[in-house]
Amino acid sequence: MDVLPLVALIAASAVVAGAARRTAVPAPLLLVGAGLIASYVPGVPDYHLDPHIVLPLILPPLLHTAALESSYLDLRANIRPVALLSVGYVLFATLAVGWLAYLLIPDLPLTAALVLGAVIAPPDAVAATAIARRVGLPSRITTILQGESLVNDATAITAFKVALAAAVGEGANWAGGVQEFLVAAVGGVGVGLLLMVPIHWLRTHLKEAMLQNTLSLLIPFVAYAAAEQVHASGVLAVVVVALYLGHRSWQVDFETRLQEAAVWKVVAFILESAVFALIGLQLPVVLRGLGEYSVGQAAWYTAGVFVFVVVARFAWSYPATYLPRAVSARIRRREGREAREGREGNDRDDRDVGSVGDTDGTDGTDWRGPLIVSWAGMRGVVSLAIAFSIPLAMEDGEPFPARNLVLFLTFTTVIGTLVVQGLSLPWLIRVLKLPGRDAQAQTLAEAQAQNAASQAAEARLEELTRDERNRLPQPLQDRLSTVLERRRNSVWERLGQSNPVTGESADDTYRRLAREAIAAEREVFVRMRDERRIDDEMMRTLLRKLDLEEAAAYREVED
Repeated sequence: MDVLPLVALIAASAVVAGAARRTAVPAPLLLVGAGLIASYVPGVPDYHLDPHIVLPLILPPLLHTAALESSYLDLRANIRPVALLSVGYVLFATLAVGWLAYLLIPDLPLTAALVLGAVIAPPDAVAATAIARRVGLPSRITTILQGESLVNDATAITAFKVALAAAVGEGANWAGGVQEFLVAAVGGVGVGLLLMVPIHWLRTHLKEAMLQNTLSLLIPFVAYAAAEQVHASGVLAVVVVALYLGHRSWQVDFETRLQEAAVWKVVAFILESAVFALIGLQLPVVLRGLGEYSVGQAAWYTAGVFVFVVVARFAWSYPATYLPRAVSARIRRREGREAREGREGNDRDDRDVGSVGDTDGTDGTDWRGPLIVSWAGMRGVVSLAIAFSIPLAMEDGEPFPARNLVLFLTFTTVIGTLVVQGLSLPWLIRVLKLPGRDAQAQTLAEAQAQNAASQAAEARLEELTRDERNRLPQPLQDRLSTVLERRRNSVWERLGQSNPVTGESADDTYRRLAREAIAAEREVFVRMRDERRIDDEMMRTLLRKLDLEEAAAYREVED
């Protein structure tokens, strides 16, 4: 691909993604729609989705940034539902959708149908989690969807390799498939475990923030390539390393964290925008070679596969939600735990069995949780990238059976789930009235944590200032105390009444006035530079100090 089309793709997708923030339509859906329209605009280049680019170059950084922002503790607490979806559901969907497609489509070999099942098995939770944050899903459902999206690609890619080997005549069997799956899974986790500690050690011992962030950009590619080199799962290696680094990010200096957060936010924004636009741009590619099928046949197969995919997720989610509870309850009854722990303990256990559809603050048997999890199964670019890696011919030289149809059905399933489920998911969440996060309780917890931290800081300062070497002039001593007091009080103020005139809290007023004061200082520095009273280098140094002051005084609230 030439440089200009690539730049045009990034620029156009960024513009569309930016425009989506001003609308009620989630950015992934708007980007896919824009790509579909652009694919038929004269002069738009033919953007071919190359799996050799998507899998090793685009997927690792997307997984890395998602894992960095995930909570290792939350994922560990929800390991059962995450595993049931990311491993169990993907394998179930591969077999179920593959078998049903084999029955639906005449002359489609079972092995090729299983390839199709593996291709469209993994949901892409980028759109689902974006909608979840905007609408305010319970935090546990959001965690489960995020955890599923981090691991399910590894399961699907391995299942695809096994099904493809059988389809092209490489003699794959069930025993070999299970062995390959275990090698990929255990090997990927093992590579991640081997890399995470030395990489973290290197990050904490590099003294330059620029070098640390350069290393940060290389980490996902190194982890992915190292695992793939030994035929293990690069996806799992990337996720393991990123979860460890994210869990220990507090051990890196503040300048690195500030730069890293900004760098990865930009990288994720560019890649996600371009990826969803690329999905829409694939329409002309997947339509080629469908001449052997009539419009009616293609529409029938499309509708059938789409329904299979949606129903299969429901068929898995509800049993995966209720069966673990039933088994756990039966074990408790047998052991007599109900008599010893009382009713309160039983209620707690019902919530803690770790099923797929558990929600925060609701009864463990709430049916709404698994309904949302089931409907949030949108497919994405990984499915298309895997589909495009299907070879043109088998080992004996014969064309791969129905390859063009598999590409077409993958594309229509991705588009169908993004549009139908993606557009209706916010409405469904509102109709079901799932309890979202308790903002008051979160603010109270934040205030309590900040109060404890401020008390520790004040005690440490008092201890240090007893030493003559740490004595400060009284104005600076007062400034330190004032900063700590304001930080402690600011969260409590959010729990209180807002200003009856302006409608903003005292903390918001402080931020606004601080920004105005800093803006006045900034204008003076620029004017002095223009008057040649200071040079550009000094102006940039002074402006950076102001930027850090503004960042400390004003915290932008993200959607």
